[in-house]
Amino acid sequence: MEFAERVTHLTAEGAYHMLARAQALEAAGRKIIHLEIGQPDVPTFANVSEAGIRAIQQGQTRYAPSAGIGALREAIARDASRRRGIEIRASQVVVGPGAKPALFFPTLALVRPGDEVIYPDPGFPTYSAMIGVAGGVPVPVPLKEEEDFSFNLDMFDQRVTDHTRLIILNSPSNPTGGVMPRAALEHIADVARRRNLWVISDEIYARLSFDVAAPTIAALPGMAERTVICDGFSKTYAMTGWRLGFGIMPEPLAERVELLLTHSVGCTASFTQYAGIEAINGPQDQVEAVNAEYKRRRDVLVVGLNSIRGVRCRAPQGAFYAFPNVSSFGKSSAWLANYLLEEAGVAVLPGTAFGSGGEGYLRLCFANSMQNIESAIEQISSALGKLQTPRSAGNRRVYRKEFSTKDTRNTKGTWHSSRPFVFLVDENVFVRREITPPTASPARPSIWPRCRHADCCCARPSSPPPESPALRSPTLPQGRRNSICKRPSPFAPFGQ
Repeated sequence: MEFAERVTHLTAEGAYHMLARAQALEAAGRKIIHLEIGQPDVPTFANVSEAGIRAIQQGQTRYAPSAGIGALREAIARDASRRRGIEIRASQVVVGPGAKPALFFPTLALVRPGDEVIYPDPGFPTYSAMIGVAGGVPVPVPLKEEEDFSFNLDMFDQRVTDHTRLIILNSPSNPTGGVMPRAALEHIADVARRRNLWVISDEIYARLSFDVAAPTIAALPGMAERTVICDGFSKTYAMTGWRLGFGIMPEPLAERVELLLTHSVGCTASFTQYAGIEAINGPQDQVEAVNAEYKRRRDVLVVGLNSIRGVRCRAPQGAFYAFPNVSSFGKSSAWLANYLLEEAGVAVLPGTAFGSGGEGYLRLCFANSMQNIESAIEQISSALGKLQTPRSAGNRRVYRKEFSTKDTRNTKGTWHSSRPFVFLVDENVFVRREITPPTASPARPSIWPRCRHADCCCARPSSPPPESPALRSPTLPQGRRNSICKRPSPFAPFGQ
């Protein structure tokens, strides 16, 4: 059967393919831990669900305006203005069934056949799909791990041409969890203003930022009139199945996008929109509590991944994904994802599900229970340990975190639930796990870095030094000696 060229390039999203494979294994009796699907593991907040139910009971089940009911558009404009620090009018807001229409339809309205569109690689698969459907030319720009997965600005400058029409940004990012710093946004904004380019800023994870706030390019001078903000309710309010999203854009473009909605989906379900009004206007403490829990899970997952030989993982600054580097195993990302599903019983996504720039990485979603995350780390570690000794993964970023967790036996010792422990992961720092009777209650953690000299007398000290730098401060100066070892020790500063 022959199809139009505009759809021949379309492929399924990798997450749904991996989910289907995992479910087939579960049907055969296997227990699978699902870290592949990017959706909250909590139910929709009760007040939001009750608002939707009330709307159905009150008869809010008929057609609605294509751009959304007025009360929801007003609520979105008011909330987005306050959070982003810019003035937004309700007439700039277009509501759709999910956030994808706010990506897809502005692209259809702006991109002409042959126009070039810059987008992040690795990035959300819909970006390249919608560019192709619009007849545009996809121009990927790599996200570099050493730059915290922000745009590589040198490559960005090289790939902007006279044919460029649109730039797609995503911060916080799916799949990397990276947040674009203000300086990078200013650089991109300067290029967009000089060359009269449009920007679609996918900010669906804007409320899920952990260590730094995620700025919006729309707030920079001269950018509101050339920027489309894409956002929604799925991630922030655990409403993935409700299908409710929105776009914020200049009014002339909003009118065109409204027409595309009219002639495609018609409108968004009314009762869903009333649930959205309650989500915005209702209490936000549940959102903050869930975000705090995501951050706790992120810390445990990142530390656990960095404890696996051959794996390195930066702490994501937003969203709920970890994006570990597994290139040292010499296998493709797809091979490793399939291997972990079959061997470890853990479903993850290969980085290449998000573009060729994701080769050498895996995406793990930590919107899951702490028990599942801990079990997944243990099972992944065991499975990867069966592979051939990996090549050196190079310098790792160091994460220092104190935890309490269940007893887990390994070759180095035991983690005691009654005792906090510290992970320090770096090619120059060993993780110390001292076996201590559970009844002991030391004032300090019993884990600290030790030197790399195999014959050194400090390899197995009987107790931690009272003024160990690892316990006193999160940083060590370059070249400082271990407080136990008498030889020079090549400790690198933490955080590099």
